[in-house]
Formats: sequence, structure tokens, C-alpha cells
Amino acid sequence: QVQLVESGGGLVQAGGSLRLSCAASGGTFSRYGMGWFRQAPGKEREFVAALTWTGDRTYYTDSVKGRFTISRDNDKNTVYLQMNSLKSEDTAVYYCAASRYSGSYLIRAPYDYWGQGTQVTVSS
Repeated sequence: QVQLVESGGGLVQAGGSLRLSCAASGGTFSRYGMGWFRQAPGKEREFVAALTWTGDRTYYTDSVKGRFTISRDNDKNTVYLQMNSLKSEDTAVYYCAASRYSGSYLIRAPYDYWGQGTQVTVSS
């Protein structure tokens, strides 16, 4: 079992930045592809970003390309989501997740473990 705990959410003004962290424990972190998802009020959960086991390839949904960066530190068992130029439409609960899969399949792959989520609110 892998446990995931997100942190770093909060309230920020439009145009500002936040960095989310997701700490993993209980498994071999480097064997999992990692992803970030978000769910806004009244909307379905959506894919935001993902990266491979080694972090050599990253994938983003179009709406965050050029603004968000996903990265991982396998020595610290942590994945990050740097969010810049935030917009009000980025407001959501953000979840990290771990998948046994890797590569571009991470965009639509099933994820095996999920964190509890962290709230990001962007005020305009």
C-alpha cells in the first residue's frame, strides 16, 4: 500500500504561484508513474499533469501547459506541481495519484493510489 499526502494548497491571487507537494510512503515510489488531478465544484475530476517513473517525460493537459511544471524527487519520495500564472479557473481540489503504469498512457491510465487532496483557491 502506498500512502500519499498532499500539501501546499491555499489562497492566492490571480497571476500568483503555488507549489504543491505530495509525499509518498509505504511503497517503492520510483516504480510508480505519478499524476496530479483536480476537481472543481460541480465538475468531474480532470487530469492535470503526470510524469514517468524516472521523471524523464512529462505530460500536461492543454490548459496548464507553459504554466505548470510537474517534477519528482525519488530520493525524497515526493512529487511536486509548480503552478505559475494562476487563474481563477485553476481553483479546485488538487489530488496526487500513483499508477503502476508509465509513459504517455499515464494521461488516461488507471491510478492505484490517491491522496486526500489539497484546496487551491485563486482569487480574481
